[in-house]
Amino acid sequence: MKTPVLTIQDLLNDAEYGLDLTLLAGDGGLSNAVGTPRIQKPGLALAGFTEHLHTDRIQILGNTEISFLRSLPEEASRRHLQELCAFPIICFVVTMALDPPEYLVRAVEKAGIPLLRTSHLTSTFISLLSKYLEDRLLPVTHVHGVLVDVLGVGVLLLGKSGIGKSECALDLILRGHRLVADDVVRIRKKMPATVVGSATEPLQFHMEIRGLGIINIRDLFGVSAIREKKMINLVIELVEWDAGQEYDRLGIDEEKYSILDAELRYLKIPVRHGRNMTSIIEVAARNFLLKGMGHNTAREFDEHLLERMEARSLSGEVE
Repeated sequence: MKTPVLTIQDLLNDAEYGLDLTLLAGDGGLSNAVGTPRIQKPGLALAGFTEHLHTDRIQILGNTEISFLRSLPEEASRRHLQELCAFPIICFVVTMALDPPEYLVRAVEKAGIPLLRTSHLTSTFISLLSKYLEDRLLPVTHVHGVLVDVLGVGVLLLGKSGIGKSECALDLILRGHRLVADDVVRIRKKMPATVVGSATEPLQFHMEIRGLGIINIRDLFGVSAIREKKMINLVIELVEWDAGQEYDRLGIDEEKYSILDAELRYLKIPVRHGRNMTSIIEVAARNFLLKGMGHNTAREFDEHLLERMEARSLSGEVE
């Protein structure tokens, strides 16, 4: 698992998320590391109550905070800011293109805390920044597999090389489903406990089919056959059929597969000549949706069978 590294300088350099940040003071702290996707509005910390101050979070100063600072006597406001800046705060951001009080600028400059400004409304900037931090900071890993969108279900196909993952995905595309990633799936954790898969940049929209080589799914089938990213809901591992191996025949017990601490539903499906793997995968996705609606066919069948056995036992019937 790769641990992302992000600094305040990276926020200033952003050109993708539209943060629209400029530096007002505190350039000595541009190398400060951002380690959490959460942010904070300092609130009562501006009045001297710092018990719940999270110094590892970016502190947002909107119209309410700036107005409060200006409403205080300058001496009291200066004293509170000096106390606040004594903490190792990684960054302040002023929204709405507001002009911060001069004593705030002097306090952060002296403490080496970056003070940035954006023209966005506070709510807009918090939304943009939260998305930026989540995309850049949450854990990421890579797995060898294929990710497809089957009826809205993100299905991650695993299995050793040559087992037929790409061929199954291609058949699913021909049935109207969508490719997300082939060969290498980049998986990023999303809050609170979901994972989202996408393709690595060089391989996006491409598949490797033995005997054909590299094909471009977008060019062959159009944009309706691809997705840039998809939340992973179901993990299916394709394994070679082993006559000596016991496979689940009822589906009552649900196994889990852990990716970045997210627990996903897991199926192990044996591959054997004559089995239509594409149909099985499609039905697995449909069954996942059915379970999400509260219907577990295997358990309902088991309960119905037990009820019939119990009823026959009470009536004295003999099989």
